[in-house]
Amino acid sequence: MNRLKFFAAIVGVVISAPVQAQSASDSADFAVVGNVPAICVGGSVSEAGGIFDLGILVDTTTGFLRSDLSAPSQVLAGSFCSSRSSIAVAATPVVAQTFTASAPTGFSRSVDFTATAAGWTTTPASFSTASASNPAAIQQRTTAFSGPITVNIGDFATTGGTGLRLVADTSYRGTVTVTLTPES
Repeated sequence: MNRLKFFAAIVGVVISAPVQAQSASDSADFAVVGNVPAICVGGSVSEAGGIFDLGILVDTTTGFLRSDLSAPSQVLAGSFCSSRSSIAVAATPVVAQTFTASAPTGFSRSVDFTATAAGWTTTPASFSTASASNPAAIQQRTTAFSGPITVNIGDFATTGGTGLRLVADTSYRGTVTVTLTPES
């Protein structure tokens, strides 16, 4: 009987003692990884289909290059680079396409100009087709960026000098190229 009382006393102590909960859960950590490459997208041309249309290049009374040549700006919308980057502008003179022979004395078959790309860096990238060296043609940006780039052309001059007239040709063409390059 004493044993039964002793057992009952132990059970009573165990039952009256606070029950400590045991943890039945466990956890594991999983790494989530990925990367973003250094990319640049030049965007899309939003003005005049990407054509700088200068119209008639010469003053029809003198045959010399018009002093009032101009063209509306072209805008590259949606441009971005995911890292530091550089912007470069390059251009080729406006050259007669049908008249391919050497121009006769007193004439030229091309027009030089300066192209600029602004909005990407504090200083616009600038390229002159008449210059042998164009150190300002490439500009660096130290951070990722998104924004429009405005491209302009101007400072037109007859290749070879202002005293030359342009040969007749129904198609004078040149190019402007803007390049964004990631620099990671």
